[in-house]
Amino acid sequence: MFHWRAEILPGVSAAFTDSGAGNLALHVGDDPRAVLRRREQLEAAAGIGPEGLRFMDQVHGTAVAVMERASAAPQADGMVSRGLPLAVMVADCIPVLLAGESADGPVLAAVHAGRPGVANGVIPSAVDSMRSLGASAIKAWLGPSICGNCYEVPAALRDEVAALVPATLSTTSWGTPALDLPAGARSQLERAGVDVEYAGQCTFETDSLYSYRRDRNTGRFAGLVWCHG
Repeated sequence: MFHWRAEILPGVSAAFTDSGAGNLALHVGDDPRAVLRRREQLEAAAGIGPEGLRFMDQVHGTAVAVMERASAAPQADGMVSRGLPLAVMVADCIPVLLAGESADGPVLAAVHAGRPGVANGVIPSAVDSMRSLGASAIKAWLGPSICGNCYEVPAALRDEVAALVPATLSTTSWGTPALDLPAGARSQLERAGVDVEYAGQCTFETDSLYSYRRDRNTGRFAGLVWCHG
């Protein structure tokens, strides 16, 4: 069920699921009842309480929602909370999890960072939102995503994104234009003064992880960050 899981701060854990947890997305043609059942099983396996995970309606934008207990699922690509459990779903995009300390306790974030999100700055926006809640000593965990050796794009698109985020410039292992989104995300985090504690494997190259580029008709795995006793 868990591709990777760790306690990242005292009382705070993060994890990335694999295909063993099943598809966790409601928008890929799966039976909604089965998806909700898998989400409940994931929450139970993680020890997440009755408040449950918060999911987003991800749209490849830059909006970051600050979540309260009564908040509905936002149309956004980032969520920030004062300890509420957060989840992000992906199948090649980067699931970015962040955690920092504040006078009121942990501040958490989950970010969906695909090509548009990296190019347009959704990750720095999430860091800014965390700091607006008083977070300091923020750290980041980059989950599995397609790597710069595999993410082939047209040359014009590569140049367009690299003009905004130079670290994304890449070439595939077979010699064609590519984007290295994890390198771009890392560069943005470092520029924002955020240490990257973990970076996951390539989804395209790892059969136990969902990859849209590899399989097209596929599910979504999740990154999650939550507080516990």
